[in-house]
Amino acid sequence: MPSFVSIEKLNEQHAIAGIASVISGEGNLPKVRVTSPRASAEIYLHGAQVTSWQPAGSEDAIFLSAKSYWEEGRAIRGGIPVCFPWFRNKADDQKAPSHGFVRTKAWELLSIAHEGDSVVVTLVTESDEASRRWWPHEFRIVHRVTVGAELKLELVVTNTGDTALKFEEALHTYHRVGDAGRTRVAGLDGAPYLDNMDGNREKTQAGDVKFTGPTDNAYLTTRNAVEVVDPVLHRRIRTEKKNSLTTVVWNPWQEGAKALADLGDDEWQSMACAEAGNIRSNAVTLAPGEEHTMTATLAVEGDGR
Repeated sequence: MPSFVSIEKLNEQHAIAGIASVISGEGNLPKVRVTSPRASAEIYLHGAQVTSWQPAGSEDAIFLSAKSYWEEGRAIRGGIPVCFPWFRNKADDQKAPSHGFVRTKAWELLSIAHEGDSVVVTLVTESDEASRRWWPHEFRIVHRVTVGAELKLELVVTNTGDTALKFEEALHTYHRVGDAGRTRVAGLDGAPYLDNMDGNREKTQAGDVKFTGPTDNAYLTTRNAVEVVDPVLHRRIRTEKKNSLTTVVWNPWQEGAKALADLGDDEWQSMACAEAGNIRSNAVTLAPGEEHTMTATLAVEGDGR
């Protein structure tokens, strides 16, 4: 991981005085801290992972576990992990890391820039010897994070090899909520989904998604926005997406939380995942030289009735 000197060099190259800088975060992992009139945010180079986004006048919209690991090679529990090139377990290799390998490696910080009232942080990672151990393809991923009154995430995957590649992807957003048992996800009524808690049986959503137990649903062919409706914090967190055909909704509930060493036994009550992705039948295929951009844009609105 970059040392203090490396962080100093990154600031010489990229810092915006009074607005954005690179600092040492948890576990001495470097992170970009953005503090602007519109919003504050934190983005770790480890996994190119957003761990905080707080629009002006609002509480933080992102959940982060107090028990998260902060180590090279291990995932950060919470925030917005980047899942690639597979989601959940790798179908043909149960020893491969869950949700792929890019969320547990250090990305390169390309730039920090002002765009209007927003701050844009751009990070990149590429295939290397370590990635080829699990996946033989050549790729480049750019993650562009725009911090403002809205939080815009753009994941740009390019096939840099000479053969076609197929991948799954997700921006695994942990929304911070007041009480998961009183939270619901709107915008998926009538959508078919695969219930991972029931052997991935295909079902159809009726009304809003309500959390009443362990939930792990992959909603298929969904392009529309979803809203995490939170009556306790009196807000809605809306996610609009582009080039994403899957929406995943997840909460481990009490039973699942106890099985996760990096999640407090009661922390499931403060989180609800509703995320943009392309998984299973919606996996993306790229020919050599082609690129694919998936976008998720979050906005916080008042009134969580």
